[in-house]
Amino acid sequence: MSAPTRYAYLGPEGTFTEAALRRICQPGDELIPYANVTAALNAVRSGSADKALVPIENSVEGVVARTLDELATGEPLLITAETTLPVSFALMILPEHEGKPITRIATHPHAEAQCRSYVARELPGAEMIETPSTAAAAQQLGEGKWDAAIAATFAAEKYGRKIIASNIGENEGAVTRFIVAEKPHITIDPTGNDRTSLVAYIGRDHAGALLEILTEFAKQGVNLTFIQSRPTGLELGHYHFIIDVEGHIEDAPVRAALDGLTKICEEIRFLGSYPRVNDGQGK
Repeated sequence: MSAPTRYAYLGPEGTFTEAALRRICQPGDELIPYANVTAALNAVRSGSADKALVPIENSVEGVVARTLDELATGEPLLITAETTLPVSFALMILPEHEGKPITRIATHPHAEAQCRSYVARELPGAEMIETPSTAAAAQQLGEGKWDAAIAATFAAEKYGRKIIASNIGENEGAVTRFIVAEKPHITIDPTGNDRTSLVAYIGRDHAGALLEILTEFAKQGVNLTFIQSRPTGLELGHYHFIIDVEGHIEDAPVRAALDGLTKICEEIRFLGSYPRVNDGQGK
């Protein structure tokens, strides 16, 4: 019988990340919350955790930039799995504050963006306060810094908050994708339904740089499912691309495309080949 896995995740308790993690972890696994994505991934790098689950993109708000930057520029980690979770948001207060005015609402920026229409319509005078996670907003509600929080129903149950409005997001079909990251010491075998993630460093931006990258995949008939440019932080005009493609690195077309990229890119960082979860479907 294998030993329990220590999972670091974006905390505190009650986040969507915890809800997603509970769908894939095994009984007996240790779930350790961290204040932000960097801390969760660094727990794996330091050996304090075996794996980390962090969000990487949302179907409405797009990429989680901090996750992309950590994978692209931090000490190398390998993506070994992914999962998705439908997300919906609730407005919650302390039970004893029911009926009192709401002038300050706290939540994560992604949640605020998805709920701004509701807030503008129902609470137009309320100030929005940014927190590291939706669960942090719910957890710290008792400190009196704000009157309400926007978070998951899961968080309201965890912290004993009263929900006064449910499903307040603009898109009822919103889904967040999460990735499992661990130290690059294992190989995930092909399943026939895989995703490969990588970072392409182009050195210096120039006319046709993106087209050159895309052409290598097109020549091999490899479909891209995600591409995002991010600054390296070194200087203006210095970028890299985070790319997801269909297929496994052991698949001949994917391998040929990556071999082609090595001829035109300054560096390629392999982030992993792992089983793909059907878009919009939980694992």
